[in-house]
Amino acid sequence: MRADQSMNTSRDAAVAALADLPREPGVSKPDPILIADNVVRRFGGLTAVDVDHVEVQRGAITALIGPNGAGKTTFFNLLTGFDKVDEGEWTYNGKAIQGVPPYKVARMGMVRTFQLTKVLTRLTVIENMRLGATGQRGERVLPSVIRALWSGQEREITERADDLLRRFKLDAKREDFAGSLSGGQRKLLEMARSLMVNPELVMLDEPMAGVNPALTQSLLGHVKDLRELGMTVLFVEHDMDMVRDISDWVIVMAQGKIIAEGPPHEVMADTRVIDAYLGAHHDQSLAEIAEEEGLDVAGEILDTDGGVQT
Repeated sequence: MRADQSMNTSRDAAVAALADLPREPGVSKPDPILIADNVVRRFGGLTAVDVDHVEVQRGAITALIGPNGAGKTTFFNLLTGFDKVDEGEWTYNGKAIQGVPPYKVARMGMVRTFQLTKVLTRLTVIENMRLGATGQRGERVLPSVIRALWSGQEREITERADDLLRRFKLDAKREDFAGSLSGGQRKLLEMARSLMVNPELVMLDEPMAGVNPALTQSLLGHVKDLRELGMTVLFVEHDMDMVRDISDWVIVMAQGKIIAEGPPHEVMADTRVIDAYLGAHHDQSLAEIAEEEGLDVAGEILDTDGGVQT
């Protein structure tokens, strides 16, 4: 079987495995790559994240959605070591990684991008790419003085970086400073750089934020390619058209909690999700809300007999 056929088979198997799962928050997956339990993050009196249990299926594209302030990015930061948890634990490929610093999490094959890109603006595009590779012998003090010990590895890293730049159509920008790239090009560079570690799980925080329409389709295609290459993708996104287009499974957060899970078309129709985005009274008229709350339309309090209390 050819490699691309094998990858498609793996993807189809992952999607099929999700098809018959219960549509409930925290549902167990047949082959989870990431499992989180009782994850809590508080900021003073505000509980930003309070996730009882969530699993991410290996080989699938999972969207993490929710209204502004739902705790999605904070949850990302906790899982990847960029923030400290108050309670909870989580595993990646069966290994506990709470308390593990971000660079070690990345070396394990779990990488992320940021809503506000973190490219190194005063380095060139190719230099940014080279820095993404791990285990470089030339980074250690003693070997660095003997070029023969690391030059061969550096050539291999550069070749891989150039291949990725061509795939992401950034090869023409190879020698440009990263700071000269547009917002969309920086997103592409950050995604390409994350692949320098050969990750298994790629976590994208709002990959379409600030991207002009000309690059949106390109980014969408690259996210789909990650799945074709056998990677697992977990991404935060507000664009529901994108979520419907590329995700196999959707997890919904609201007020720090997981409130719904399921395939995109089912989640979009879930009343819990609609209420989270639009409010519990989104389908009621003002008069209905007033009657339910004991108010008249002018804001006066109604008594139980329908009269107005003054």
